[in-house]
Amino acid sequence: MPSSASGAPDKNAAPPLPEPLRVPVADSHTHLDMQSGTVEEGLAKAAAVGVTTVVQVGCDVKGSRWAAETAAAHDAVHATVALHPNEAPRIVHGDPDGWSRQGARQPGGDAALDEALAEIDRLAALPHVKGVGETGLDHFRTGPEGKEAQERSFRAHIEIAKRHGKALVIHDRDAHADVLRILKEEGAPERTVFHCYSGDADMAAVCARAGYFMSFAGNMTFKNAQPLRDALAVAPLELVLVETDAPFLTPVPYRGRPNAPYLIPVTVRAMAAVRGIGEDTLATSISANTARAFDY
Repeated sequence: MPSSASGAPDKNAAPPLPEPLRVPVADSHTHLDMQSGTVEEGLAKAAAVGVTTVVQVGCDVKGSRWAAETAAAHDAVHATVALHPNEAPRIVHGDPDGWSRQGARQPGGDAALDEALAEIDRLAALPHVKGVGETGLDHFRTGPEGKEAQERSFRAHIEIAKRHGKALVIHDRDAHADVLRILKEEGAPERTVFHCYSGDADMAAVCARAGYFMSFAGNMTFKNAQPLRDALAVAPLELVLVETDAPFLTPVPYRGRPNAPYLIPVTVRAMAAVRGIGEDTLATSISANTARAFDY
C-alpha cells in the first residue's frame, strides 16, 4: 500500500487490484469522465479482474454527449444520457456557476430546460445509448425551490425512455415515496433500474413487485448500511445488479479512496456473503441481469 511522507497509508492512492472474478460481470453505473487515467487504462484494469463491461452514465448535456461518444468508440462501454436531478433546477434558475467568457450569467428558465431535454432526447435515440439516466429526484441536495424543476425533468426523462425503448436509470436520494409515486403516475418503462439502491427491505419488496432492477454499490459494505444489506437479502436474485458509481462510494476496506470499475469484485464478494451464495453464482446472475436491463 502506498504511504505518505509520514509513513501512513496514502488516502488518495488507488486501491490495489482485487482477486479476479471467475465469472465476468458488468459495472452497471460508473463515471469514467470523473476518474483519473485514460478510458483505455480504466477498461484494461477492469477487464483484468473480470469486469468486462461498464455503463457510462451522463449527468448533464456535456457529459451525456461524452458518454455517447465513448460508448461509440469502445465495445466494452454502453452509455446512458440524462440531466441529473440536481441539474434541472440549476438550468431553470440559471446556474450561478454558469458564466460565459464575457462574464454574463447563463440564462435559465423553462425554455433552457426544454432545450437541454431536447438534446437528451436526440442522444437517447443513438444505438449505443442503452439507457436514460441518471434521472429521478434528490431531496437531499435540492431544496423545496428546486422540486418542481426536478419533477418536470424526471417525468420528461420517463417519457423519453419509453419512446425510445431504453432503460430508465433512477437517482433516488431521500425521495423514495415521490419517486415511486411518479413512476406509477407516468407508467414506468419496461426496464427500470434503481441506481445505487438506497431503500430498505420494504421498498425492495415494492420494487420487486414492479419488476424494477436494484443496483447495489460499495456503500452496502459500510458499517451503518444494514438496511441496504437487509434489502439485498430479500431482493429477487434476477433483479440484482452491481455498480461502482465511481469515483464515489468505494467499498470497505478502501472507503475514502478513489473508486473505479476494477473494484467491483470487492462489492460482489460482499454481496455474495449477504446472500449466502457463492460469488460465481451471484456473478452469473448479475451478468445476465445487466445485459437484460440494458438490452445489450
